[in-house]
Amino acid sequence: MKGFIVGIFFILTANLAHAQAFNRFRFEEPWSVALHLGPTQYFGDLYSLWKYDEGVQPDYNIGLTGRYTFGTNLKARMDVTYYQISGEDSKADPISGRIPRELNFRARNWETALMAEYYLKPVKVYNITREFLNPYIFAGVGVSTNNPQTLYRDRWVNLRPMRTENEAYPGFVMVFPMGLGLKYKANVYMDFFVEGNYRFTLTDFLDDVSAFNVSGFHEELIADYVSGENPDRLRLSIRQRRYLLENGEPNITLIRSSRGAPRRGSGDPRENEPNARYDGYFTLNFGAEIYFSEDIWDNWILRYRGRGWRFW
Repeated sequence: MKGFIVGIFFILTANLAHAQAFNRFRFEEPWSVALHLGPTQYFGDLYSLWKYDEGVQPDYNIGLTGRYTFGTNLKARMDVTYYQISGEDSKADPISGRIPRELNFRARNWETALMAEYYLKPVKVYNITREFLNPYIFAGVGVSTNNPQTLYRDRWVNLRPMRTENEAYPGFVMVFPMGLGLKYKANVYMDFFVEGNYRFTLTDFLDDVSAFNVSGFHEELIADYVSGENPDRLRLSIRQRRYLLENGEPNITLIRSSRGAPRRGSGDPRENEPNARYDGYFTLNFGAEIYFSEDIWDNWILRYRGRGWRFW
């Protein structure tokens, strides 16, 4: 009889311990934060992936994301991203005809965006019962800084103030991110994920290149050069060697006689208007997401053991 009572005691204790272990993770935490990074690919007048054979020319980005679960399969999300994009004619496919332009750019921008995510499997669940694999799609709206630079005579020059195409475009642009991702549940508190995110924009000036040639504004560029008011406008607008003198300065006589033929943009000359085609960029990111909870520090990163706090 005594042994039977002891056995029942141990069974009840084990069941209680198991229940407590489960209930310890039986919570819904709507808030999470994620850190992610990866390559960035620009698309515009200085790079084409689909039309020509130019390979991948990646830059980089790093981002911070905050998420809030508000529906069975839905999350709201806010991103802050620092990214670089670039392009140069020296890497262009010869059949594109872009190489003689001698154009290049680099831009290091900040972006912030608000998005909604839809998950294939429910996300408004106890953290311990999250799916191990959960695909999702997302879309939203955001804003990015827009500060292209060019490498000229071994120095980086800000292009936006130069108005190389006689166009005063803003330093901020609207972006429309959309893409898809996949999450993997690493443990109760953390997911790993990979996602692709393409940004559509409302500008053709991420790279400072839009117009097909300078025929519509070459006299304004020449006037600033001759007067000395802003000679770099002409120098940076026309980089083709055939339109330069031996000392590297613009050949004004040839530019005038050609009626502004030096080429800039890659578009159809019949569409020689700003914003005829918009630029964009794509990121492929890998990251980790941490879910907030009351006991995350005690049970995941730090634990109180006897004499004090220790790492897990």
